[in-house]
Amino acid sequence: MVKKLQKSGSEKSTGLHGLPLTGSVKDSAQQIWQAGLGAFAKAQAEGSKAFESLVKEGTSIQRKTQAAAEEKISEATSRMTAMAGDISNKASGQWDKLETIFEDRVAKALNKLGVPSAKDVNALIARIDELNKSVQQLSAKAASQSNPAPRKTATKPAAKAAAKPAAKTAAKRATSRSKS
Repeated sequence: MVKKLQKSGSEKSTGLHGLPLTGSVKDSAQQIWQAGLGAFAKAQAEGSKAFESLVKEGTSIQRKTQAAAEEKISEATSRMTAMAGDISNKASGQWDKLETIFEDRVAKALNKLGVPSAKDVNALIARIDELNKSVQQLSAKAASQSNPAPRKTATKPAAKAAAKPAAKTAAKRATSRSKS
């Protein structure tokens, strides 16, 4: 269309259908304007439907992305948990090794200083308990052998016999003092 206008620039040109050029431009502008109004009217009529469909599509896309994000987060969380567990197990094993090394070194140092270990003390306690039992058994045997059953003797007549001469001697002394 632009070429036609340039060729017939000097003559009074005619546009489409034999109308003058200015009329054809007006007609074209009018058609463009009407097309725009038609699109606007159609957009208004179908706009709410289009908006609702766009909202639905946006909602479904949001759900899909949230589900994918949650899946990735749970996957990453499980990986981190597994890694933390592995690290914790390794650290625990290292602490156990360090603890046994420390205990061994302390035991060696105490042994060099002559300090008995807990095993030595427990063994001594066990020996002392055994010796106490043995001593108690021996003392019970010795007591039973040194204290035989008492025999019945005439201690009463001997005491009476010894008491009579003592009484006579006391009486004689008393009479001799009174005479003097």
